Amino acid sequence: MPTTQDHLSVQDASTLDAKTLTPLTPEVISRQATINVGTIGHVAHGKSTVVKAISGVQTVRFKNEMVRNITIKLGYANAKIYQGSKIKEENKDTYLPGPYTSRGSSHADSFTENGIDYKLRRHVSFVDCPGHDILMATMLNGAAVMDAAFLLVAGNETCPQPQTSEHLAAVEIMRLENIIILQNKVDLVKEDAAKAQHEQIKKFVAGTVAGEAPIIPISAVLKYNIDVVCEYIVHKIPVPRRNFVGSPRLIVIRSFDVNKPGQDVKNLQGGVAGGSILQGVLKVGD
Repeated sequence: MPTTQDHLSVQDASTLDAKTLTPLTPEVISRQATINVGTIGHVAHGKSTVVKAISGVQTVRFKNEMVRNITIKLGYANAKIYQGSKIKEENKDTYLPGPYTSRGSSHADSFTENGIDYKLRRHVSFVDCPGHDILMATMLNGAAVMDAAFLLVAGNETCPQPQTSEHLAAVEIMRLENIIILQNKVDLVKEDAAKAQHEQIKKFVAGTVAGEAPIIPISAVLKYNIDVVCEYIVHKIPVPRRNFVGSPRLIVIRSFDVNKPGQDVKNLQGGVAGGSILQGVLKVGD
């Protein structure tokens, strides 16, 4: 049966032809994210904060994560990326490119704000990886489903930090080529220091898979330049190829136990597996 959320495109399994679907088909990206973007980098460099700035979702959810203020388990958050209509320059006959913005996954595919009409361009799923050294295996699990990655570098620390190097080496081994470098926390340093670190970053990534990656100065807390990040998601991250007609294939990258501690064997309820469907289509009832 068709779904009933009127502000989203209709997905009707009886009329959709899997052979014609692409990661940018309106009926698909209206309701499902089709590009997986990971966040990598050293601990406390702002990976979870930048995900929240774009998606509005707090990926740090578990009690032990909140107490320590670090990501421990892989975090998930979806976001829709929009481009606004062109803006006419004042006293000129020319137009400026439309601005970019983002909203949560349940937001309408088009909307108007401040006189600008926005239309959906991408639907992205973020895989928020932990930066602590003892959680490297968790980060590698997340890298298995990434189509692209944000490499976070804190502007108020020297580059590289230990996990900055390790995470970049890990995605390079896994042949992840689409990387955008985010120079975060530029609001905490002076302009000269930010420029000097920009050169540090360029020297650090030279000769690596991120050697030609763009470096965007941002402040995730203040949402400074987040619109530029959205623009780069659209223009710098290629749309991945997806096989919608093959047998469904899910890569499991995390799991949760739903049983209470000390639960009797007779009352065990199993658990929850989480991951990403990289091939095929699942329908209600499958």
